[in-house]
Formats: sequence, C-alpha cells, structure tokens
Amino acid sequence: MSSRFYFLLFLPFCNLIQDASLAELRAAEPTLKAGAAAVDITPPVGSSLDGVISKNGPVTGIHDRIFSRALVLDDGQERFAICVNDLCMVERSYFDRAKEIVFKKTGLPVNRILMSSTHTHAAPRVPYGRAGKIDDEYYETLVQQIAQAIIQAQENLRPARVGWGSFDAGRYAACRRFLAEKGSVSLNPFGIAGEQIKSVAGRSKSVIRPAADIDPQCSILSIQHADGTPLAILGNMSIHYCGGYKKGQISADYFGAYAKYLSEKLSAGKTHPPFVGMLSNGTSGNVGAVMKQDKKKYAAFEWIEESGKQFAEQSLKVIDKMDHKNKLKLAMIEQEFALNVRRPDAERLAWAQDILANPQQKISHRWAKTYATEAVALSKYPETESIKIQAIQIGDLGIVGLPCEVFTETGLAIKAESPFDATFSMELANGSSGYLPTPEQHALGGYETWPARSSYLEVEAETQIRNTAIKLLRKLHD
Repeated sequence: MSSRFYFLLFLPFCNLIQDASLAELRAAEPTLKAGAAAVDITPPVGSSLDGVISKNGPVTGIHDRIFSRALVLDDGQERFAICVNDLCMVERSYFDRAKEIVFKKTGLPVNRILMSSTHTHAAPRVPYGRAGKIDDEYYETLVQQIAQAIIQAQENLRPARVGWGSFDAGRYAACRRFLAEKGSVSLNPFGIAGEQIKSVAGRSKSVIRPAADIDPQCSILSIQHADGTPLAILGNMSIHYCGGYKKGQISADYFGAYAKYLSEKLSAGKTHPPFVGMLSNGTSGNVGAVMKQDKKKYAAFEWIEESGKQFAEQSLKVIDKMDHKNKLKLAMIEQEFALNVRRPDAERLAWAQDILANPQQKISHRWAKTYATEAVALSKYPETESIKIQAIQIGDLGIVGLPCEVFTETGLAIKAESPFDATFSMELANGSSGYLPTPEQHALGGYETWPARSSYLEVEAETQIRNTAIKLLRKLHD
C-alpha cells in the first residue's frame, strides 16, 4: 500500500487525538471571569442628607467620600452584576434608570443587575430628602455614576476564582425592639394604646426581652485573579449601621471604613485593575447600631473607623482559609409582583389634617405631627407598589436581593429554607419600599410598623416576599 493510503487511514485518529487534546485544554482553562470597579458618588456641599423622618439637613462637609462599588461575574454562559452604593436608600426608579444605561452601553440585561444601598445615614436618601435644584442635579449625575461603576467593572473582566465563607459577628449586633408587658407601652403617635414594643419611639418600664433574634453571621465572598491576587471582596452583615457622625458630614459609615481598610491591605499589583472592597447590608431592619466592644468614649467617626477595621481583619482571616474555585455555575433570576399600600382611611386622614391645622393642640406622642404629615403623604401613594425580588447562584452560594429594610427573622428564615450550602440576603436592593416587619411584629407595633413613607407595604408583604425569595433560590438550585 502507498504511503498516502496509510496517511489517509491515520488521519481520523490524528483528528480524534487533536480534538481530545483541545477538550483537555479547554477543561484546564479557567471558565470564570470577574471584574470590579468603584466610582466616587460624593454629593456637593449643600445637597440634602437623609430625609423623611430624620431630616438631617444639608451637606456641610465631607468626612469620607462615598462610592458606588460594582462586581461583575461571568462563567461563559451567564453574566451578572452586583452593585453596592454608599447611600441611605434609593427609590427604585433611579436604580432602574441606571440599569437601562448599563444595558444600552454594554448589552448586560437589566434583569442581570442587582443594585443595593448600604443604609449609611450620613449620605443622601434618594430622592426623599430633596430640597431643591442642587439635589435634582446630583440625582441625575448619580444615576450616570452608578451605571458607570458596572460599566467599568465589565471592562475589568479577567480570569478569576471565587471562594466564600463567614464568621460570627454576633457580639456587634442587638435587636433594637424590646417586647414589653401588655398595657405598659405608651400611646403611639395616633393616640392608640395596646402596643408591646419599647423602641426608639415607644416607652415602657416593663421590658421582657428583645423582640427577635439577631443574625450573627458576617458572610464573605472573595474574588481573586487567576494568579491569586485579590480582585474584590463582598461582605454582608445584618447591622443597621454604625453611626457616631457629625451633623452635616458625609460618610460611608463602617461600610466604607471596611472597604477602605481592605484596599489598604490588599494590593492588586500593577498588572491588575485596582482591588475593590465592599460591605453590603443584610437583614437589619430591627437591629441597632454596631455595638462597641469596650467602654471607651469614641470621638465622632472614630468607632466607624475602628469597627470597619475589625470586620475587615476578621474577613481576611476567613479568606486565608478559603478554597477558591475557577469553575462553578453562575445564574440569576428575578420576579416582580405588586403589593398593597397601607394608605390612610378617611378617619386617619381626618386626624392628620386636624393635627396639622391645629399645631398648638395637646398631642399624645412627640412624633404625632410627623406622622400626621406622613399620613397626608401616604394618601397620595398609589394603591399598590410593584417590587422586585432577585436570587443569584454562585456555585453552592445563594444571594437574595430584597427591596426593603428587612427584619432578621426573614433573613434567618430564608437561610434556613435555602437549598444552598451558604446563603445571605442584601436589603434595600433595587428599591426602597420601607420597613418589612413580619405579620407577628406588626401585631406587636412599634416605630417600624407605623404607617408612613418609611413603612407602608401591606401587613402580609413579608410573607409574600420571603416565600418568593425561597422559591427563586430553589428554582436556581434545581
């Protein structure tokens, strides 16, 4: 036989060997990519801080600058973004506009973007604190800046590997609502008796115990470049904020101090984009400020810096023991539905109008006038509000995005029912639909349940939101 015949006979085997080699090479190549970026979103002096009930007034100075921090993950089949913003809260329409900009400029679908606020009270509450033109101009710029953080993160996509873990931070957290004896709690702002919660706005000398458990877990998502160089860290802790500000001063609170400390400790090197640290807020609607670990009297912002450092140091210890992987499944889904709004009835509206028309009259609660104003504002709300719940899969890690200030009971229930090995929730995600007490906590009363722009969804809203989040996690896992 000719040599040409043998060559033709052998050619298919060569092709098989080549195909097998290519398959092996592809299998050996990292399939995961990640990118991160941070964009400065600090408002100008004169802009409005916070808003609605606390009304913290205008910005008079900047203690530390605030940022929009974004993380983009891509496994070759799925791509999504997580964006954490140093803001008190953001109305959904502003996040939606930022997502549309990202989609138009990059093609990343809006249903593959989770945007959240940290709930620092030393930053704007968009747009609820609005006082004039300077705020409107800032909000317009803000929408562009939030979008830009994600756009830059996508431009920074590099081969990466991911790990996750957690540590117990329970000593920093405490429920700020206390169950009290029946009949012992003062009248609420509407002049109604019978509540059982002592809190920031309800008085009682007959406290039984904290009204709910805390979530002690600080969850950590670590992202590294393929060579092991730090790329980004996303932390998540269920504590309301730290506080200890100076009035009028902008600050990212301990969320920003955490990110700053990590950035100082972890260099991405000259061959990689800058490292990005971020800390998101978990389910902390009924949790107080970061608890001090000593009896020292701290100056303004001092405990913010110290607590951020302590959380960052503990995060780094966890990361040192993590198993980072460059191949894992990514997925993201969301569901939107409408919930009823607790608008005032005719009797409540008449009460509010009387309070506001006769400001010198004796009132049952020091906040009665505030809640009268809130009742009038709520009367102009639509009957329903559309909200969005999101779920993300990163291998055996599940992440949920919830649009409210969520109570710890809800976060703990989602973790308990989640099919994933590890799960955490990010509150104030994709909107700011007020406090989300459980039906049981609604029955007990307290500031977080009183109808206002800070708490207006129907009493059964928590049940529907929690069940939807668990359903989405299970759908991802199946």
